[in-house]
Order: sequence, then C-alpha cells, then structure tokens
Amino acid sequence: MRNKLAGYGFIGLGLLILTLLVCVGFGSVKMPVLEIAKILLHRLPGMGHWIEPTWDTASEQIVMQVRLPRVLLGLLVGASLAVAGAAFQGVLRNPLADPFTLGVSSGSAVGAAVLIFFGWQFSLIGVFTLPVVAFLTGAATLWIVMWLARENGKIPIESLILSGVVMQSFLGAVVSFLTAMSKETVNQIMYWTMGSLSLRGWSYTAILLPYLALGGLFLWSRARSLNLFALGERQAAHSGLNVEGTKLLILLVATLMTAAAVSVSGVIGFVGLVVPHMIRLITGPDYRLIIPLSAIGGGIFMMWSDLAARSLLAPTEIPLGVVTAFVGAPFFAYLLYRKKRAREKELS
Repeated sequence: MRNKLAGYGFIGLGLLILTLLVCVGFGSVKMPVLEIAKILLHRLPGMGHWIEPTWDTASEQIVMQVRLPRVLLGLLVGASLAVAGAAFQGVLRNPLADPFTLGVSSGSAVGAAVLIFFGWQFSLIGVFTLPVVAFLTGAATLWIVMWLARENGKIPIESLILSGVVMQSFLGAVVSFLTAMSKETVNQIMYWTMGSLSLRGWSYTAILLPYLALGGLFLWSRARSLNLFALGERQAAHSGLNVEGTKLLILLVATLMTAAAVSVSGVIGFVGLVVPHMIRLITGPDYRLIIPLSAIGGGIFMMWSDLAARSLLAPTEIPLGVVTAFVGAPFFAYLLYRKKRAREKELS
C-alpha cells in the first residue's frame, strides 16, 4: 500500500504543481511557467539568495498578490470538498453521496446568507463566525436529510437522494427569498448561490487551511474504519468498530470541512462526487489511498475549473458552480444509469 501511495502521490503532486504554475501564469497578462516558478522559489525561506531576480516588480506583485491567493484558495476548496465527499461516500456506502447532492452545501450557504443579510459576518467570534454558523446549518441539514431517508433503520439510496433534492430545493428557496428581500447585500448573497473565487485574498486561505489540514488528517486516520464500512455495518461491528460513534464523527468532520469551504467560496457542487469516484476507479477501494489522493485530485480539478471560469468568456467571468455543474451533472447521470443497470442485472 505504501508503494502505491508513494507512486500515485508522486504523480499527483507533480500534476498539482504543474497545474498551479499554469493557472497562475494564465490571465490578461500571460507569464511563462519558468518565471513563475522562479518567483515562487525566490519567496521561499532560504531560497532567495540562490535565485537572482530577472523579472520586474509588477510581475511579482501580480503573482503574489492577485493570482496566487486565488489559485491556492481554489486548491484548498477543491481538496476540502473532495475529501469530504470521499468520507460521505465511505460512511454511507453510496457512490452518489456528496455534500452537494445531500444538501449539506446548501444548508451551509443558508447560514452564510443569513449572516450576510443581517450584517453579522464577524459579530460572534470574528473571522470564524461564518464557518462555524455554516457548519451548524450544514450539520442540521445533514441530520434532517438522513432522518427523512431512514426506513426501518436503513437508508435506501433512492430515499437519500430524494431527501437531498427536497432539502436543496427548500434551502435554495430560502436563499432566493433573502436575495429578493435584500438591497445592499444582494450581490454578496448571489455570490454564495453560484460560487466564485474572485476578489479573494490571503485571509480567506488562512481561514480554510486549518479546517482542511486537521479535518483531512482526521479522516485519513479513519481510513481503516471507512474500509470496514464497505463490508457493511454489521461486519464492521463484528470487527470491533464502534459503528454509530465513528459514523457520527466522520460525518461531522466532513460537514465542518464542507462548511468551511462554502464559507469562503459559496456553493460549488459535484466536486465531492466526481473526484473521489474517479480516484476509486484508478486506485481501487482502499480509503488509505482515496483520502489523500482525493485531496490532490480535488485541488487539481478546482484549479482547472476556476481557470475555465475566468478565461472561457473573458473578460466576463462564469460562476464557478456553473463550470463544475457542467462536468458533474452528466457524471451524476452516468452513475445513476450504471446503478440502474446493475440493479436490473441482479433482478434478471
């Protein structure tokens, strides 16, 4: 397993770094990848005296103050959503589960929209007010969805998806109502409904990074438990796993990571659905590989999606959630079709 993780991780990190350099270099002022790499290395502690600056000050300012914060934020948002999606799929043993399809992202967005509407973004605990409130509303949404879907102690796939769609529709109506009622904050609330990374500085990266680092490490440490869940909850319990307690902890941490991502980027769907599933197809069902590689894959996916959002119709920027939906919705339909075909084969 370690050799596989090292091999896939080396390839993934190489693609991640290359994607970061390309995305930072692309814009109204195009910059060569080699120059960007030199600027970033020059800024690393202990590396400055090894690299002689051959670029102008304006180029360095564009990289460090405009483009790099946005690209890094996209990396962190994508990694958070992908890891959270992998955790949801593992606990619920459902490849169609992710924070967006289950309504958790919409629930977190409602909490953020309410704070913005009343001007309470920093009123409780400073910059952490938005993520904490988004977490609470996202966790409440998850509980309601699972309660609605439960039948005789079990959660059928169809009921889970239907419950998520119902909550998504209702919470979307709440956000639309707040948008219609607001005047001064209408643009900020609309931002949450469509997702965007524009005008986001280093402070937003600092908010999200602890949630991804701590939450990702916790979920990775529970990879063995997620592997046991794949065998079924009864088998996992026979293996000595505290099923209900572990399930609750994993879902809460995944919800917190989703809420933190939503609080800085708005609602961005399907990342947690597409990326973990693709990683699973490449590496197999072992969550010791799926969790860390989903973080890398989610970062790559989000950086390319954001590049498409700001470049396809430049100077007009496409909402980031629209770009991910164009990729994720057909993929979601494909998964539904495959589940249907598998069920038909079982019955025949």
